[in-house]
Amino acid sequence: MKKSIGLWQLMGFAVTSLGGTILHFLYEWLGGAVWIAPFSGVNESTWEHMKLIFFPMLIFAAVQSFFFRDRTDFWCVKLRGIILGIILIPILFYTYNGVVGGSPDWINIAIFFISAAVAYVYETRLLNNEGGRCQYPKMAVTVLVVIAVLFVVFTFATPEIEIFRDPLTGSYGI
Repeated sequence: MKKSIGLWQLMGFAVTSLGGTILHFLYEWLGGAVWIAPFSGVNESTWEHMKLIFFPMLIFAAVQSFFFRDRTDFWCVKLRGIILGIILIPILFYTYNGVVGGSPDWINIAIFFISAAVAYVYETRLLNNEGGRCQYPKMAVTVLVVIAVLFVVFTFATPEIEIFRDPLTGSYGI
């Protein structure tokens, strides 16, 4: 089982990388289609980039969960990994920009891939080590659903704080 965990996680990284890359451009490619806005990047804000890692990781976890049914710790591990991935994006972005004073696009792209890689490596370690205790797997799923709802709501009702501001246009949300 431990060998297959690594393969699953590598596949998850690939799916998240490809899915996040597609979601970055999908809203624009579809001419600003409102139905895709909750799941794709609608601008270049840090929040929208966090969304790009969240939804592919969540969808992959949902598929993966069918094959890991016997793991009572599965959703707790996935919650930890997904949260790590989404919080690494602003941490790395704002740290780098704070030190250097700006970042070229390739750095921003690298931040996305680094965040996904670290999240999947972390999950792999937890899954290989039986993930620790998970007393409330339903609570982990509930937290993931709440995060998903926040991404959807804040796409349309965007708070006017820095993490939601598009650095190119100065606008918020759609």
